[in-house]
Amino acid sequence: MTIGTWARPGATTDDGRPAGAATGNRGARRRRTVGAAVRSAVPAAAVVLILLIGWQVAVTVLAVRPQILPSPVRVVQQGWLDRADLFANAVATLGVTLAGFAVSLVVSWVVAVAVDFVPLLRRALVPLLVGSQTLPIIAIAPLFIIWFGFGLLPKVLVVVLTTFFPVAIGLIEGFAAADRDGSKLLAGMGASRWQQFRYLRLPGALPRFFTALRIGITYAVVAAIFAEYVGSASGLGIYMATAKNSFRTDLVLAAVAITAVLSITLFALTFLVERWVCPWRRPRRGGAERPR
Repeated sequence: MTIGTWARPGATTDDGRPAGAATGNRGARRRRTVGAAVRSAVPAAAVVLILLIGWQVAVTVLAVRPQILPSPVRVVQQGWLDRADLFANAVATLGVTLAGFAVSLVVSWVVAVAVDFVPLLRRALVPLLVGSQTLPIIAIAPLFIIWFGFGLLPKVLVVVLTTFFPVAIGLIEGFAAADRDGSKLLAGMGASRWQQFRYLRLPGALPRFFTALRIGITYAVVAAIFAEYVGSASGLGIYMATAKNSFRTDLVLAAVAITAVLSITLFALTFLVERWVCPWRRPRRGGAERPR
């Protein structure tokens, strides 16, 4: 359907359907998608609610001191009273998370594409990637603080070191899993190596990439908070450290709740990005995905 068909009464799509019907179908699909997302969140929300109620009842019945374990109600109350400070530190943590993860994505794509085009690099770099995961972050993070100070750079490096591996490996394996028959067909038609990559290997790797992306973004939040905990002037990590030293367990748990909200939000956003980048894919019952 061309752009002009939208303006003509009785316009049809390429398959003969009325243009208005196509628009209505898209709207219906969006509503079904939103409804499915809401329904899928109900069981998890119910479990969280049950746990919170059990927590509240246990703290009340056992008369646990707030310094040891505050009730959920107290956590919400104290978190609301300190909301300005919590919000400012959450924004700082979000900035570190996004900055570090953006750098990690760029480096991961560069390395994965290089490995795909130069097979020798796979044998040279993949063992190094695996070895990088044996480095204890709890030991590396303080060294970054010593070497680079308390600015943004050491925290970004901690996030990159934590998230680079799953994203890079996801891309490398996604490129390697390309359809060999399709590659032979494209090569027989005279397609260049770059054209094979663009039209076959890249689209085929996107599902694995987004799976790795979801793993990496949750790691990024935790890594940013750990880096702030080791040494920072702002962020949820240093906020929790300060609250812990003051025996404000309620504020520590409030910061933990904010961390969970950040992680879940970023995790959910990856699905929206995937739907935009891969419109040919749609969710299947049970949470799996299938092509349109």
